[in-house]
Amino acid sequence: MSLSFRFIFFVSPVVLLAFAVDVTAQSKPEKLRIGYAARAVAHSVPFVAKEAGFFAEEGIDAEVVRTAGSIAPMALVANEVDLAIMSAYLMIPVAAQNKDVVMLGGFSRYASMVFVARPDVKGAQDLKGKIVGIQRPGDAYEKSARFALRHLGLDADKDVQLLALGTNDVMWSALQTGRVSATILSPPGTLFARKAGMNFMVDLTDLKLEYQGSTIATRRSFIQKNPQLATRALRAIVRGVHLFKSRKEDTIRILSKFLGTQDRAALEESWEYAAKMPAKPYAVESAVQAVLDHLAEGQPRFAQNKPAEFIDARLLTEIDKSGYIDKLYGRQAK
Repeated sequence: MSLSFRFIFFVSPVVLLAFAVDVTAQSKPEKLRIGYAARAVAHSVPFVAKEAGFFAEEGIDAEVVRTAGSIAPMALVANEVDLAIMSAYLMIPVAAQNKDVVMLGGFSRYASMVFVARPDVKGAQDLKGKIVGIQRPGDAYEKSARFALRHLGLDADKDVQLLALGTNDVMWSALQTGRVSATILSPPGTLFARKAGMNFMVDLTDLKLEYQGSTIATRRSFIQKNPQLATRALRAIVRGVHLFKSRKEDTIRILSKFLGTQDRAALEESWEYAAKMPAKPYAVESAVQAVLDHLAEGQPRFAQNKPAEFIDARLLTEIDKSGYIDKLYGRQAK
């Protein structure tokens, strides 16, 4: 009897392990649809994570799709995507109306774009009376332009004319052709501007202005119905951030597909920009408050909202407290 007991004690874990592997092998990956609002490096993390196989390793069949601009939050509301990468500026107005929409985390705490002018603009005074390109009235690009102009000692309402151009590509084209004298850019547009001899007047990253940029958004109902799937998806995204910060060449190879360019210098600049993301991508309440303050300038009702209304950090906190992120980096990550 003693021998039999020892035999069972020894074999059981092997049998259980074989059973677990077999079940995993036979189970179908769960489908997940992830949207991103812009073909910008700050929105590329899910694509990078998918290409690196991180979603597949979590048992997820992920589809990463473009949900351009203002469509992004509505795609989330309409259940067309399960997760979405978009700016807090886009996400918050929809979440204020539809409490089901919430941010799980965020990739950027500070305003991080660059105010770039044509070569003939040597200083702030040369911008007086000129046209400055933005995407849309009231959006984060306009806010960034106003930050930069204020830093230069200019009044955006009196000293320049703001022109809404719609997309990053049109903004860059307008700067090239002289339709505008200055605009707001982020990588890889900044690299193209540098090659063209444009004048880099203000790098907002240097000013450390809190303003929640790209966020990881979902629906509260999705988390409630699929807590394990949501957690595994967030783990894959966290690994995507880790890839950016630890494996430059692998990241650049994937970024070339996402951004549609083989320009090594542009890819290097994009990687350097994104590798500054926090290892633990929490949305920051003070940075979300800055977005609320911005929204309240045009719509006073947002002055009544609090950042906590739009953030659910429980899943990321659970992943963090488990030691998962620190283990990825081999140290206490930030």
